[in-house]
Amino acid sequence: MRPRPQWPIRTRFTVFAGVAAAVLCALCATVLTIAIHRLATQYLTNEVAAATQRVVYMVERGTLHNPIAHSQIRHLQVVDSQGRVVAASKELQGKPRMAAFTPQDSRNSAVVCDRVFPHDECDIVVAQQANRAGQTLTVYSAAPVVPPLVHPQLATLLFGIVVILTSLITYGTYRIVGGSLKPVGAIRSELDEINTTCLGRRVPIPQHQDELHELAESVNHTLERLQAAVEQQRRFASDASHDLRSPITAMRVEVEDAMLAPEQTIANTTGKTLLANLDRLQAIISDLLILARLDSGMPCARDRVCLAQLVTAEVDNRLSSTKQIRCEIEPGVAVLGDWLRLARLLDNLVSNAERHADSAITIKVCRQDNGQAGDPRSPAGVAILEVLDDGAGIPRDKRDSVFQRFVRLRDSREKDPGGTGLGLAIARQIAEMSGGSLTIEDSPRGARFVLRLPVAPAVSA
Repeated sequence: MRPRPQWPIRTRFTVFAGVAAAVLCALCATVLTIAIHRLATQYLTNEVAAATQRVVYMVERGTLHNPIAHSQIRHLQVVDSQGRVVAASKELQGKPRMAAFTPQDSRNSAVVCDRVFPHDECDIVVAQQANRAGQTLTVYSAAPVVPPLVHPQLATLLFGIVVILTSLITYGTYRIVGGSLKPVGAIRSELDEINTTCLGRRVPIPQHQDELHELAESVNHTLERLQAAVEQQRRFASDASHDLRSPITAMRVEVEDAMLAPEQTIANTTGKTLLANLDRLQAIISDLLILARLDSGMPCARDRVCLAQLVTAEVDNRLSSTKQIRCEIEPGVAVLGDWLRLARLLDNLVSNAERHADSAITIKVCRQDNGQAGDPRSPAGVAILEVLDDGAGIPRDKRDSVFQRFVRLRDSREKDPGGTGLGLAIARQIAEMSGGSLTIEDSPRGARFVLRLPVAPAVSA
């Protein structure tokens, strides 16, 4: 199912920002217009009330004349208690009273439409009582209500502000999003150019410390790991083909010699040579299969494994060993791991020690608490398993290289021509997958392999 086409991210962000800015600006303009309208209405009401108070003052002082003189407020009337207009401004001469309501207290106001005012006009009318010679009169003053938009110029100004702000926000969003996504385009273009023949290339890292900077660094770290994995596979394939080619070539030579001189061929000798090479092939293929399983990251069991039992089982399987095996085991040291994998690790270490030891092999198991080990990943302590031999040892500058695949030192090739060069690599990988480490450390004589694993938590009763 093909994905539904969508606008580009830049367009979507710009449209959203423009619409949101327009709505918010229009809302703010509306609220501002309402507030200004209310203020203007209040101001006009106060002006009308002031005009009413002025007329009341003239009525009570007896200085009122008909028509009533006015300034800004032109709609003025004085009405007696019978509802007759006794005085009015020039504009309202001869017209009936402008409002039918009378002030409940000293003053009252209301909006009156279509009475004495022009058609479709509404006025704010303020009524106030006045007393003269024992007679109660009502003074009315009125002015047209404030329009909803207050003034055309104000509406034009607010509309212009809305348009300008919306345009600025939309344009700014377009530029900012475009500038932010520009490194993404550069990263994508560089990734499109990277293939298996140019894994050394890296994507450009933006200068600014932001999410895109972190994304580019993560991509480059991923490319570095990918490059390392591909190079490791290439080296592995090259080394494997080289080590597989040697026994195959030897068997081919034996078979060709037997075919060239069948009358001189001794079947038993030829068979032994072929079987020795086949054994080496089988060992290499077996180790390759183990490495393939380890490289695939297949989950291993997390059982409680007692190292004392593990070492005892390994020593019992080597009763026919030509070297003396001594054990110095601290009881009760347990780790979490896969018994079969840890047994393979120990078997590889002991087999390596047998090939290089002169006479004796020592296996030690002990425990260090967290204070001594200083490893926060091992709150319960660290289990240590050591395999020592009394051979020639391993030079300091070669201690890391012997854990590489198919790497065999000269002494190892002479003592064990049929070795695969994968045993120590498998042992270290198992140690690391079990949450520990495998290193070579100093010893008075021979090689000293040290395995460190987190101690398993105590079993609750």
